[in-house]
Amino acid sequence: MAKNFRPLHDRVVVRRVDSEAKTAGGIIIPDTAKEKPQEGEIVAVGSGARDEAGKLVPLDVKTGDRILFGKWSGTEVKLNGEDLLIMKESDIMGIILTAEIQFASSTDLRS
Repeated sequence: MAKNFRPLHDRVVVRRVDSEAKTAGGIIIPDTAKEKPQEGEIVAVGSGARDEAGKLVPLDVKTGDRILFGKWSGTEVKLNGEDLLIMKESDIMGIILTAEIQFASSTDLRS
């Protein structure tokens, strides 16, 4: 874990969250065929970026948030034996609120 590491400025440390090993149709996907997940959990955040006036602007994300990020976002690092990503807040596409909200919105689209 990244307990002994604090990213600087507007950077965050992210642990990838494994995607489902089975498709909606029940097909099991082997590890060798899986792409790296683009979903993760924030394990550490920096203090924020400075604006043009030098004022500290805090980050919109916090430790524990589930996020979506781009396929090529961040830099892979190994901290205390764990594979993590360090990325800028601007590489984050959004915060995942809850699984229930995702499910509700996907079923609404089918109507």
